[in-house]
Amino acid sequence: MTDPFGFMRIPRSPVAPRPVEERLGDWHEVYAGQALLPLISEQADRCMDCGIPFCHTGCPLGNLVPEWNAYAARGDWAAAYERLHATNNFPDFTGRLCPAPCEDACVLTINADPVTIKNVEQAIADEGLRRGYLVPRPPERRSGKSVAVIGSGPAGLAAAQQLTRAGHEVVVYERADRIGGLLRYGIPEFKMQKVHLERRIAQMRAEGTSFLTGADVGGPAGDAPVGELRSRYDAVVVAVGATESRELAVPGRDLAGIHQAMEYLTCANRVRERDYPVSPLSAAGRHVVIVGGGDTGSDCLGTALREGALSVVQLDINPEPGSGRPEDQPWPVYPKVYRISHAHEEARGREDTDPRLFASATLDFEGDGAGRVRSLRLTAVEPAARSPLSGTERVIPAGLVLLALGFSGPERSDALCGGLGLEFDERGNFARDAAFAAGGGRTAGVFVAGDAGRGQSLVVWAIAEGRSAASAVDRYLTGSTSLPAPVAPHDEPMSALGRLRYGEL
Repeated sequence: MTDPFGFMRIPRSPVAPRPVEERLGDWHEVYAGQALLPLISEQADRCMDCGIPFCHTGCPLGNLVPEWNAYAARGDWAAAYERLHATNNFPDFTGRLCPAPCEDACVLTINADPVTIKNVEQAIADEGLRRGYLVPRPPERRSGKSVAVIGSGPAGLAAAQQLTRAGHEVVVYERADRIGGLLRYGIPEFKMQKVHLERRIAQMRAEGTSFLTGADVGGPAGDAPVGELRSRYDAVVVAVGATESRELAVPGRDLAGIHQAMEYLTCANRVRERDYPVSPLSAAGRHVVIVGGGDTGSDCLGTALREGALSVVQLDINPEPGSGRPEDQPWPVYPKVYRISHAHEEARGREDTDPRLFASATLDFEGDGAGRVRSLRLTAVEPAARSPLSGTERVIPAGLVLLALGFSGPERSDALCGGLGLEFDERGNFARDAAFAAGGGRTAGVFVAGDAGRGQSLVVWAIAEGRSAASAVDRYLTGSTSLPAPVAPHDEPMSALGRLRYGEL
């Protein structure tokens, strides 16, 4: 165990990011080279012997946080690395990308500062890599069964790795030209450099997983017919994500220079992949307005600053949260409080002000006469009803507008849905029930995992659902399974409390 008095004598000390002026001059990760092991071990020693570790329930993966904290506190990185991977296929992803609801569920949070769980997780993953602990784990035997996984985001990759390790032949179908889904083209380099993704793909190839790129299952090109998958494979896992972007239906939306956030981020990431010398949607020399106050909007903000935007404003229709936990969001719920992302910190460092305009909504866009957006007219909104407040309208310059309004569910494909027996639920996601999650129900042998069934969510939920889907597939194919199932993917829709807890409301 850790020091039973560590949380009393050691103050919380998160790993410091690189200086703002330094990281705005490159695309390296915000924390590149910043995690010092003595600091990590000391912070892990703050993990208290709380009896009931609520951090387990705060994490959809059920990560064994107190166990790997204890090993990290003692400097036993091999044991810490093993316990970290006992519940999580890709802690090098989650340690960088997850908003850490486990920290808000830490027992210390009741009346003190939580353990820096996210910092410890990333440090263990990175130190294990440095020490050579990341090795392929191919199966000892083959089952003779085959599985197709449609989609190579975190849910698809987690399901594929688990099923390969269980001995099944697994082929991952990805419609893009590279593997990774939103990990590849949606996450900026300064949050997670793609070397981490490439390393995991290489590990999976060495274990026996096969990958096919440019394979749009059920797509208009017909390069991966659904019927072929159903006849060739014993089971199919649908992990296509929730990529149907929400729209903004206001006058002037058809002007040039207004784009979906994911379109913008994909172009920026393709520059890093050396597909383009310069992004065709570059923010350089433009006044940028981001409509949407979530993580995707923050990613756009950090990207626009690095591209050399003249100014960046982020509109959030929600009122500005307070600094303290609201009464209706008690511990261990993940609370809505005022948070500053690294991109917000970078914008404040440049402009000395928060780039966000809270409780603000777009009324319309104005063009320059040549069909390109020139400005955006906005209004303050009443917090509860989100209705415009008269007399608050104003116009701000906008040479590039990025819509970061979230996603309404998986894209509609008649061929995919018809061929696999998929239907949509009331939230716009692929419907799931107990029989369907177990491979029965509407179409035997078809499973849905990740955002395609849950809706837009966290990377930890995607990995957890991929692992659970793999467990269900293995049981369907062999009659039993030893693969863990951290979540029940058919428990939909989530309760309002559950969605609030994980930041989905």
